Amino acid sequence: MSSSDTLFVLLGAILVLAMHAGFAFLEVGTVRDKNQVNALVKIMVDFAVSAVAYFFVGYSVAYGVDFFRSAEQLASLNGYELVKFFFLMTFAAAIPAIVSGGIAERARFYPQLVATAVLVGLIYPFFEGIAWNGNFGFQGWLEATFGAAFHDFAGSIVVHAMGGWIALGAVVMLGARKGRYTKKGKLVAFPPSNIPFLALGAWILTVGWFGFNVMSAQKVGDISGLVAVNTMMAMVGGILASLIVGKNDPGFIHNGPLAGLVAVCAGSDLMHPMGALVVGAIAGALFVVCFNLTQKRWKIDDVLGVWPLHGLCGLWGGIAAGIFGQQALGGMGGVSLMSQIVGSLLGVAIAAIAGFVVYGVLKKFVGIRLDEEQEFYGADLSIHKIHAASHMME
Repeated sequence: MSSSDTLFVLLGAILVLAMHAGFAFLEVGTVRDKNQVNALVKIMVDFAVSAVAYFFVGYSVAYGVDFFRSAEQLASLNGYELVKFFFLMTFAAAIPAIVSGGIAERARFYPQLVATAVLVGLIYPFFEGIAWNGNFGFQGWLEATFGAAFHDFAGSIVVHAMGGWIALGAVVMLGARKGRYTKKGKLVAFPPSNIPFLALGAWILTVGWFGFNVMSAQKVGDISGLVAVNTMMAMVGGILASLIVGKNDPGFIHNGPLAGLVAVCAGSDLMHPMGALVVGAIAGALFVVCFNLTQKRWKIDDVLGVWPLHGLCGLWGGIAAGIFGQQALGGMGGVSLMSQIVGSLLGVAIAAIAGFVVYGVLKKFVGIRLDEEQEFYGADLSIHKIHAASHMME
């Protein structure tokens, strides 16, 4: 591998690393004042636990590669294999960052770190290896049966749907925040604490996403301007749809681009830009509608709406790659709708089962929720013994 390939993937890794600041500020701006410190600390520490779990276990589960060799061997080929690990680790660490937004304001700290280690060390790389490394012959079977393997260029299913459907199990196992619903089941509004922070988080994620998608080529020679433009078109489609369907709500508008970006990951290297615009717009509308359904009708208190955003828009993206990737709709072709549906549903099933099992086991044996008094005072004081701002203590 050339040094330019190493630099290319390294820059991608840095951009995706920066996205974790986006996850943090999106959560900080959405939760109430008394839970802002906890949001920041969770994202930071989850990243560290993810890195260790993926380095020692997860990367080997997915790709059969370990690091139990000399530094001289590891540094060969300009250290390309090392920066490739770094890049893919920043993807893996997105799993707990996604989950964090769903379980905000009432989850215990250390049990969540245990969940992170299990999810990033075993569950996520199990499906990652199936989708991206051909493990267990699943891709070969799809190709033989439907004429094409499951295609997920940058992780609509592998990263986002996995994170979103794992989060669904975690949120259901935790239960709703105290006071979120009246005894008659009516939703009580908990408005975002800080719209500028929420918006900052959305912007950081949006910028970093171009590393997430474009650098998924993993070689300079394979870089595609089509991926960049499709990423941008899906993003603006998501913004415009969430503006209209969300009736100018700033929370929806700033999650709109993220919905579009989640959905375009899988087929960003296949679609026509007009197809990407449609995919993003559908995702933006899907997020707003399903966020409201989740909170109001189904009484699932998913604080940031990570199941609609990552879980459902990710699932839509996996399937959309099989629709808008077709040459008949201006795409590049070489993709099968049936393979996309089967591959997407497998990823979703693994994630949903894992979410309920991992958090269910933790709930039974150690407990995953703050007690009522801790929740009342907020995770900041209860866990970290400090408020986000000193004036709050006066």
